Amino acid sequence: MQEEDSPSGFETVNVDEARELIEKGDIFILDVRTPAEFNESHIEGATLIPVTNSGGSNLSPDQLLEARISEVPRDKKILVYCRSGRRSAAASQILVDAGYTGVYNMEGGINEWIAAGHPVVS
Repeated sequence: MQEEDSPSGFETVNVDEARELIEKGDIFILDVRTPAEFNESHIEGATLIPVTNSGGSNLSPDQLLEARISEVPRDKKILVYCRSGRRSAAASQILVDAGYTGVYNMEGGINEWIAAGHPVVS
């Protein structure tokens, strides 16, 4: 894991470290992909709040993370993931910029999670 004082303000974890965080509990799992991607497969217990309109999704700005940030609890660690790790890094930065701490970006996204054999809900 990267050191806590990483310049970005969030920690990047691999899928095995992410699974350990989930197993310890008291973590908010944030999926920042599109509704279509989420419906295809997601980590059990994840909350969908898309970070951008990508993959042909037509969400209005008030349905995206910056507008819905109040839905993310401030009293828990937050594990953020997307498909490959790019959108989740951007989302993690949005959270840190908004004053959140204990933010973890899952490197490699759900693609890496599935490749490692970790369970998903589909």
